[in-house]
Amino acid sequence: MPYEVQGVVATAVNEPVRVETIVIPDPGPGEVIVDVQACGVCHTDLHYRQGAINDEFPFLLGHEAAGVVSEVGDDVTNVAVGDFVVLNWRAVCGNCRACRRGRPWYCFATHNASQKMTLDGVDLSPALGIGAFAPKTLVAAGQATKVDPAAPPEVAGLIGCGVMAGLGAAVNTGGVSRGDSVAVFGCGGVGDAAICGALLAGAHTIIGVDIDDRKLEWAREFGATHTINSTGMSNDEVVESIRKLTGGNGVDVAIEAVGLPQTYEQAFYSRDLAGTVVLVGVPNPTMKIELPMIEVFGRGGSLKSSWYGDCLPNRDFPMFVDLHLQDRLPLDKFVSETIGIDGVEEAFEKMEHGEVLRSVVML
Repeated sequence: MPYEVQGVVATAVNEPVRVETIVIPDPGPGEVIVDVQACGVCHTDLHYRQGAINDEFPFLLGHEAAGVVSEVGDDVTNVAVGDFVVLNWRAVCGNCRACRRGRPWYCFATHNASQKMTLDGVDLSPALGIGAFAPKTLVAAGQATKVDPAAPPEVAGLIGCGVMAGLGAAVNTGGVSRGDSVAVFGCGGVGDAAICGALLAGAHTIIGVDIDDRKLEWAREFGATHTINSTGMSNDEVVESIRKLTGGNGVDVAIEAVGLPQTYEQAFYSRDLAGTVVLVGVPNPTMKIELPMIEVFGRGGSLKSSWYGDCLPNRDFPMFVDLHLQDRLPLDKFVSETIGIDGVEEAFEKMEHGEVLRSVVML
């Protein structure tokens, strides 16, 4: 029987979000209902509200979530009622050309629930196919990844998006290994997760770069060995500062977690010969970069982009939750505050002003 619950909905471009009564249908084949316990307020949710993703309003916001499976549809085998899960927006198909090549983290045919949740009879567009600023949500079974229930939901849910993006940028995409030097440009939630990932992988030197001293302090708490406030510095000055911290050579891996041409250029030139640049910050569609081809050729190495931290949820989510429970990955430090379902609009404002790493809605 369908459920009526309260959910956070964006109805028009840049209009404040509203808490509305929405309808959740019974799960169909390959679908599950998850009783959401906690959901982080991610920048992507704000992008949906701003119309920066697409114009398919109304949106049911929220996607960085953890909860318990309460109902399953036919043909569901990966989770069962009562399982504690983290929701993900990469439900791999298993059949596309990437999956068949043994690279499911590049799956080109990820899928969502077939049925729609509704508001006053109108289909809702769930953020990243999830829509978890609600006590219940309907997702494809492949979007629910079982993890250890000993993890607090407000912590576990963060693995579902921003924290995974940063961890994966360092560990999966960047391939940071023992003794490496790493620079992370942008020390918000994703950047700090990249710092965590670099530390976990055994990096020797980890440099955080930002224009906000508060964020640089966060970077040090997460494991940065050095920090640089780049306010007022030219690109050359930023690069030279990084070289001075790495024996004049530059870093092995430079991770850009801002999504700006200027910081990407800094990352490009601050790496050592044969070093790696990883772009995990999300640029807007109008941005362009211009680099001398001889520099791309002469420096060697690789220029990579990291989409969702190149993660495979059923491989990575349980592992990172377990590392947290072993006190080896301080996911709890990302939770700046817990709020109610009516606090999302205020949380957006705090996020835009850099006052929080993550506000988490408790449901």
